[in-house]
Amino acid sequence: MRTHYPRTPHLPWSPGVAADDVRAGGLAGLHGREVVVTEKLDGENTTLYADGLHARSLDSAHHPSRTWVKALQGRVGPRIPVGWRVCGENVHARHSIAYDDLESWFYGFSVWDADGRCLDWDPTVRFLRRLGVPVPRVLWRGVYDERALRRLTERWDTARREGYVVRTVEGFDGGRFGERVAKWVRPGHVQTDTHWMHAAVRENGLGPAAPLWAVRSGADANVPALLAAVGLADRADTGFRDVPSVAAGVGAADVVAELAADAAARLDVLGRTGDARLEGVLAAVLHQGRRAALVPRLAAPLGMRQARRVGDLVGLHPRLHRPLPDEARAGGLIRMAAAADLGVLHAVAGAVLVGRAGREDAEAREQVQWSALHAEDAGLLGEAPLEGLRRGLGEALGPGAAGGSDVADRCWAQAREMCARGRIVTVEEAVAATWRWRGGDFPRLLHLVGPSGSGKSTFTAGLPGVDTAVSLDGLREARGSRANQSANSAVLREGLARLDAALAAGGTVVWDATSLNGQQRSLVASVARRRDALVTHAVFLAGGQELARRNAARRNPVPPQVQSAQLRRFDPPYPGEAHRTWYVGASGTVEDVAGAASYGAYGTDGTARTGSEGGV
Repeated sequence: MRTHYPRTPHLPWSPGVAADDVRAGGLAGLHGREVVVTEKLDGENTTLYADGLHARSLDSAHHPSRTWVKALQGRVGPRIPVGWRVCGENVHARHSIAYDDLESWFYGFSVWDADGRCLDWDPTVRFLRRLGVPVPRVLWRGVYDERALRRLTERWDTARREGYVVRTVEGFDGGRFGERVAKWVRPGHVQTDTHWMHAAVRENGLGPAAPLWAVRSGADANVPALLAAVGLADRADTGFRDVPSVAAGVGAADVVAELAADAAARLDVLGRTGDARLEGVLAAVLHQGRRAALVPRLAAPLGMRQARRVGDLVGLHPRLHRPLPDEARAGGLIRMAAAADLGVLHAVAGAVLVGRAGREDAEAREQVQWSALHAEDAGLLGEAPLEGLRRGLGEALGPGAAGGSDVADRCWAQAREMCARGRIVTVEEAVAATWRWRGGDFPRLLHLVGPSGSGKSTFTAGLPGVDTAVSLDGLREARGSRANQSANSAVLREGLARLDAALAAGGTVVWDATSLNGQQRSLVASVARRRDALVTHAVFLAGGQELARRNAARRNPVPPQVQSAQLRRFDPPYPGEAHRTWYVGASGTVEDVAGAASYGAYGTDGTARTGSEGGV
């Protein structure tokens, strides 16, 4: 059934009210409620369904400006549930405002279910992102405050902004639309002599992020544009080597384009959309990159969470090319599922072998196929295959569990490992098997990981509740010089002994060292296991240029050649190598969390928040 989008009432102070516009009869539906304010875009109101679309008028005829959005609907329609509708703005054609940096030519602003209810704002954003559709820019969010809303336009260039829309964060039934949504529109909004529908179509301009949204929405990947969008057009500092030609006359660029297309096709078969599709395509294109260098480069355009996932796919996919004993495969796949989406990982591992005809390549291809069969039989190829176990365990523990996030995270980590060992399968078994950690009477270890100058000591200084910090640089300084590496073995032994004693005494302990590789981290992990500590890896991911800048400003800088060598050796841990992992970006704050029972449960300093929800 097709549904006409309601007319949005104007706020009382909106200067762009025309004689036939709807005015808000009152703002009682907004008062006292959390609201979100988004930019009002100058386009054509358009509604997408599983099987078609229309403009504001249900019988809207064809117009050239609707051709692109029809193609978008063809890609995303199969992912819209029957009876649902996605409402948004088609900004392909220029109306009164000329845009030059759009993320897409369609922005979604509301999603309605089959019962005619508008979804809450946060689920709306998640749903649209999975479709590959951006939302308009968020200008303000908070409990309704008329003064704050009035101030939004004080410094606006109304030649470039049409207005804003305010709606409640909480969803609502269609009958309450006029109470929960309102808009502010600039004065004299229509500023063209000829209506846009009666003039030649002039396209609005797309910005650098548009290729990312195109891939998210299911479009073919334009590899040069994709690399430019993530700041890797030159692939400098990533350790990426051009894929060699696989046939006479075929250039590396053509081969990379083929890898991207093959990865996208595999992901489409698996039904991966949105961020998962983009991550898989990027990982295939950048599969020879150095993970430790890629992630900080990708973090700016993608955000740390998605950058880290691309990096993990790049680092993990070669493991699927190698043989693994069948008796170890099930546990290995479960552990890997805690670190990456196995469906996407297998797609990347298969795609990067396209066109390779060597004996080792054939054997690797067979291993990927064999691994995929095992993963499918074990039910691990779907999205978030461990989500049912995680959610069920969380519900059993309850939001008020003693020890808060530490206990929930510890129990979830132990349940994952016992599942990998084949000791538990069901939620009931997980609840029974994790009883010993529910009291929270275990020590906590925060294990810092990152090159010199990445901000580890500064981060530690801002952490509340630290009982002991063991710093290898501090131990060297106590011996006479931080730079003296001649007694490293003795310093390490002393540090590990202090760590053991501190964990035995209980409380929260920080291990402050570079811990660049798995072998270095394993020594600390052995002590933590002996003391049954909750282990959190805090991984510091700043780019080479930023590290060099910080190092030059340090009181005790390391020689540049030493820092460069550290960067080359840096192999960050994967999710699952500790009970949970915090990722600290160039901002010096926790920008991503992996392995936690509730992803959104942490603030920017890594401390627990209450009442948060989120995925693993």
